[in-house]
Amino acid sequence: MLTEIIKELRNKIADQEETRSKKAKETRSILENKESTDEEIASANKAASEVRKMDEQIEADKEKLRNYEATAKTPDNHKEPEGRKISAEDEEKRSLNLYIHSKGKEVRDGITSPNVAVTIPESIIYNPENEVKSVTDLSKLVQHFTATTASGNYPMLKRATATLNTVEELAANPELAKPEFDKVSWEVKTYRGAIPISNESIQDSAIDLTGLVARNAQEQKINTTNAAISTVLKSFTPKTVAGESVDDIKHILNVDLDPAYNKVIVASQSFYNYLDTLKDKNGQYLLHQPIADGSPVTLLGVPVTVVEDTALGKAGEAHAWIGDLKRAVVMADRLDIQVKWVDNEIFGEYLQVATRFDVEKADEKAGYFVTQDEATPSA
Repeated sequence: MLTEIIKELRNKIADQEETRSKKAKETRSILENKESTDEEIASANKAASEVRKMDEQIEADKEKLRNYEATAKTPDNHKEPEGRKISAEDEEKRSLNLYIHSKGKEVRDGITSPNVAVTIPESIIYNPENEVKSVTDLSKLVQHFTATTASGNYPMLKRATATLNTVEELAANPELAKPEFDKVSWEVKTYRGAIPISNESIQDSAIDLTGLVARNAQEQKINTTNAAISTVLKSFTPKTVAGESVDDIKHILNVDLDPAYNKVIVASQSFYNYLDTLKDKNGQYLLHQPIADGSPVTLLGVPVTVVEDTALGKAGEAHAWIGDLKRAVVMADRLDIQVKWVDNEIFGEYLQVATRFDVEKADEKAGYFVTQDEATPSA
């Protein structure tokens, strides 16, 4: 029953907060101790990162608890029959459905009060049946982390260039070079859109609206994050590949990019079509289709991800980004997806979907923005 779910979630949050408090106290003690060794400090910094992740989980569970508690206070006609077990996902769906049908009002013993917003549960958003099959979600490919504040710095560890020293047997260990970091500054921005659901459809239909809302919200989120990420990708150093030869692409992969980078190719549809025509000296196509389901298409052993032409330029233009996306782009995600009833002069009210994040360039040398030269050599 819902009351049991709420009780279990409250106990879980209490245990998490207790564990978090102990770990934070231990971490703070090490960092404030001037005699702490480098190893202890490194361990404390790792623990501090774990504390931040625990904060995120606690806040997510508290948000879920608030939704459950709001649902539990609704009239009897929203309750499930006695004896029926209700899953957590069903409760999340019912909570969202109730929010939509009640127009953001909670009924409490005959008194109505406004509910600010409701977060769409991840279990609903990422239902495979609701995902957009034709659009690649670029946020899955970049360095992605959950932001707990509105702004901050993300540390990117530089590639080590120092070497170990030769020492005599039983001699003291010489001091090694300390790791160096680049700080990537980020500041969360708020993005909004509208989910048009007519009042008539809400009033006259008893259908489950969670699928419609989740699908529309997910489409808007992917379109928004893709646009922000592609803007950053287009700011990287430009390169041009000419004609029907793969040599220019080989040069980028083998020479221009550091061998340590984990390389990928993000290609527009037109650029992908160009890649699909490339052949080796024996007339064999260089673009390899995946053997197993879920495996990527590869060129010269490098995975290829396809996006629409307009994501990297104009329709009909052949562009690509080649490099290490995890090193090149950082995405700070503050709020995944939230829906809220807002007033509109013409429509009356509509559902607003909001997301908060920022995308920043992290490593300038991690990739190149590539354009195929339109000039094609004659046969």
